[in-house]
Amino acid sequence: MTERVGFFTDTSVCIGCKACEVACKEWNQIPPSNHGFTGDSYDNTFDLGANTWRHVAFIEQEKPLADGEPDWGLQTYQDGNGMRWLMASDVCKHCTEAACLEVCPTGALFRTEFGTVVVQEDICNGCGYCVPACPFGVIDKREEDGRVWKCTLCYDRLKDGQEPACAKACPTDSIQFGELDDLRDRAHARLEVLHHAGASSARLYGEDPDDGVGGFGAFFLLLDEPEVYRLPAEPKTTTRDLPQTWAAAGAAALALGAGLLAAVFGGRR
Repeated sequence: MTERVGFFTDTSVCIGCKACEVACKEWNQIPPSNHGFTGDSYDNTFDLGANTWRHVAFIEQEKPLADGEPDWGLQTYQDGNGMRWLMASDVCKHCTEAACLEVCPTGALFRTEFGTVVVQEDICNGCGYCVPACPFGVIDKREEDGRVWKCTLCYDRLKDGQEPACAKACPTDSIQFGELDDLRDRAHARLEVLHHAGASSARLYGEDPDDGVGGFGAFFLLLDEPEVYRLPAEPKTTTRDLPQTWAAAGAAALALGAGLLAAVFGGRR
């Protein structure tokens, strides 16, 4: 049996070089993304999407260091401007309970032998049901062909025994690839080191199998609240309430049908 694999992204050592973005595009032959400077950020690739499967987010805050607060590499402060920069390489979470997979009517989305979630572009009919189903807004349609695209965790490379292109290219090992159980152990050890060094706000995001999506296949060590990184604080599988919803709808339909029958036969009498 193949062990489930995934990513552990340690944002405390991310330097914002975007080597992972470039490697992802080159290996997967992804079309160019919309890019440019907004005036609000030095980040020029905006967000995850059909043409951006890896995105290094720049979180630029006017937040000076507190007294005694350590400077953690990525918490870079521009001289005289009081700016804090947090860098984080974001990607599809390959959720354990993947709503995108559950709502796909054609089977274009499937769970691989490695536990990852992949889109088969030759089967996708462009219905788009998976787009609003994703609690992270990761999966997206490509305007040119109407189909959906997202990170495959380099499925073709995994089948050949290679690590994904983004992890291979990361110069600081911020993106770590391996078996999920090993990655979780590594993440908890790293978190303990940071806490012991005084980074009390550091936390793991998505490693807990008891969270709202059953744990991520790609989880993170963050240095602040998830919302700071534009991530939902408590993500939930969007299809989790569907059984109760359908049951309630069925009960309502039966009640309506019974009422109509009673009205018809009562009127005849």
